[in-house]
Amino acid sequence: MVTEAVESGARRSKACDILGISQRTLQRWKKKPEKEDQRQGPKNKPKNSLSEEEKMLIIAVSTSPRFKDLSPAQIVPILADTGVYLASEASFYRILRKNKLLAHRSKSEPSRNSKPKEYVATGPNQVWSWDITYLRSSIRGKFYYLYLVVDVWSRMIVGWAVHEEESAELASALILEATLRHDVDPEQLILHSDNGGPMKGATMLATLQWLEIIPSFSRPSVSNDNAYSEALFKTLKYRPEYPSAPFQDIEGSEAWVKKFVQWYNFEHRHSGILFVTPASRHHGEDKLILKNRQEVYEEAKKRNPIRWASGKIRNWEPISEVILNATNHKETTSSSKEKSA
Repeated sequence: MVTEAVESGARRSKACDILGISQRTLQRWKKKPEKEDQRQGPKNKPKNSLSEEEKMLIIAVSTSPRFKDLSPAQIVPILADTGVYLASEASFYRILRKNKLLAHRSKSEPSRNSKPKEYVATGPNQVWSWDITYLRSSIRGKFYYLYLVVDVWSRMIVGWAVHEEESAELASALILEATLRHDVDPEQLILHSDNGGPMKGATMLATLQWLEIIPSFSRPSVSNDNAYSEALFKTLKYRPEYPSAPFQDIEGSEAWVKKFVQWYNFEHRHSGILFVTPASRHHGEDKLILKNRQEVYEEAKKRNPIRWASGKIRNWEPISEVILNATNHKETTSSSKEKSA
């Protein structure tokens, strides 16, 4: 195969690289062509090898707006200056080369705006989405910043805080508090956000690495990639009781948000989860609610069958999975799947 490639104009070194052998090995084989391939290869996975989560974090950091134009030789020291160590420069180079990201990670890269990886949630505390929105203050030009974390599967708000500034430190503290309060296994959690500074700050990335949470990021300037958080903010600001006047102080904004979270989690019938409350779905109570609802419809059909021209009642089967960043743009019609965002 190597001979054929060289005769066709290829370089011997490149042909050997594609086959996964060295030129020295090729020379030995030529001397004794009757011998078979005697390479043993590694039998056990090295104990110090990087996990898949660590590899994904390296890719996320390297392709972030801050580091996409820098080489691993520059990225690793910069991270170290902020107290973060992900892996060696050699590991960065190896992982980026394997994913074909070593040569083109700048704005000229055609795939830089490719849709984020698809994640499927089949239960609570598997995929979270978070973002920050502005709350007007009584001082012109000054805002309070509302941090909100929502569970994609149940739509329940699992964490929130109001601060006077945007920062990765405050965001990482909120994520840590939310995982502890909800007793979440961080290794099984996907955390999705947009490309803002607090989302990709060194402190935030260090916290995700420490907790072994897999990060997921939206494309730059594409709000649909973080649709669950965007929809939540719209619900919040279109509530009839949302103040028309600015908040007088941060305590007032916190009090209002606390009431909203209570209403949203425990009273609001969410259309995306068959009109049950996020809290009931998060805690597994929606199945009984939907079963009872289906029985009511079936009983109504028995009493007045003529009113059910199609012969079918409304489908109240629980939604079994929710897709974040769905690669298939077609809306699912099956009762077991929800319309993807």
